[in-house]
Amino acid sequence: MAFEGLTEKLSAAFKKLRGKGRLTEADVKEAMKEIRMALLEADVNFKIVKQFVAGVTERAIGSDVLESLTPAQMIIKIVNEELIALMGGESTKLTISPKPPTVVMLVGLNGAGKTTNGAKLAGFMKKHNGKRPLLVACDTFRPAAITQLEVVGSQVDVPVFQMGLGDPVEIAKAGIEHARRHGNDMVFVDTAGRLHVDEELMDQLKEMKAAIQPDEILLIVDAMIGQDAVNAAKAFDEALDITGVMLTKLDGDARGGAALSIKAVTGKPIKFAGVGEKLDQIEVFHPDRMASRILGMGDMLSLIEKAQQSFDMQKAAELEQKLRKNKFTLSDFYEQLCQVRQMGSLTDLAGMLPGMNPKALEGASVDEKALSRTEAIILSMTPQERENPSLLNNSRKKRIAAGSGTQVVDINRLLKQFDLMQQMTKHFTGGKMKRKAGMFGRMKGMKFPF
Repeated sequence: MAFEGLTEKLSAAFKKLRGKGRLTEADVKEAMKEIRMALLEADVNFKIVKQFVAGVTERAIGSDVLESLTPAQMIIKIVNEELIALMGGESTKLTISPKPPTVVMLVGLNGAGKTTNGAKLAGFMKKHNGKRPLLVACDTFRPAAITQLEVVGSQVDVPVFQMGLGDPVEIAKAGIEHARRHGNDMVFVDTAGRLHVDEELMDQLKEMKAAIQPDEILLIVDAMIGQDAVNAAKAFDEALDITGVMLTKLDGDARGGAALSIKAVTGKPIKFAGVGEKLDQIEVFHPDRMASRILGMGDMLSLIEKAQQSFDMQKAAELEQKLRKNKFTLSDFYEQLCQVRQMGSLTDLAGMLPGMNPKALEGASVDEKALSRTEAIILSMTPQERENPSLLNNSRKKRIAAGSGTQVVDINRLLKQFDLMQQMTKHFTGGKMKRKAGMFGRMKGMKFPF
């Protein structure tokens, strides 16, 4: 999970501050040393670390902080505000041209995921902003890039314009003209990359920029390469004057240094973040929400948005009525497992809950085969058995096991998980949210069927 190491170290530093009550200037400076080391270990640019720590220290040793009743909380507030400022202050949207189509030129090194994330962006703009995007295949350098773009384009239901292995600049111009004629109001131009920044690549991109005059030049950069991501961003910005950055594989970078350094080094905002391999796992980058996650304060807004995107609201209303009446069935259980699976990993979801340690769900894993078994078991039951699992005696379990290609032990495991889910719903519907940590704690080590 992104920033995992940084979050732990900052939490430890703040815990020491809280334990002291009243703070002295020496206490603050000692905490700042720990924060400095935490940021450096998170692979944040050393110049940025120096400026950040100096800024926090200057604000934290003021009399209004040290003489307040809760100085530790005041310092955490200052760190939060400085982290938000470091990452850009507020989220930045794509620039939409008043005269369609809006042209977005995607640039970056090989392996950063330009093609896949171009499709992610196009799908995101179609689904959440009502746009009619077109993907244009201008990567004529990498074998199979055009085929890859057509495959991912079809998966997000976005058309792809291609002219084979011709001149990329002419293909881009023809693609934009095609968009005008066919009513596409956004064009995402997938350009060629290299394994490193070179003169030939930059010359080609400069020529394309001059020819198509894009509204956005979005740099796609792999968060997992750390400071190399920052160096690449700097090089592309100096050559092309990029308008923004999309960080990919942010979910796989436990350090997160690139996210904390790019805006400060280039002055250009991070606009989107890729948070998983699936084509719908893309988020608008919100500096305030990311700072909140880093400090272990959760991110309820993103959690709510994920739930709204994943859950059918009508079914959710029906489920609410069932929960109120304690009529949660195995059919409902399976339906909820499928919808929760769409929201992402349990560890990531736990990280969005304030005060919840993501490691509370570290042992809970996503298992596609187990989900298939769960579906087979539930579909092998009669409607009466799904409504009332207490009917399931040994002979019925043997029949269901034979019908679903599973064993009785699999059915018993499912029933145990269902019983746990019922207990949780009683706690939540009863307004006892304060017990959530204990409930999630019981999940640790369980292998969930989603």
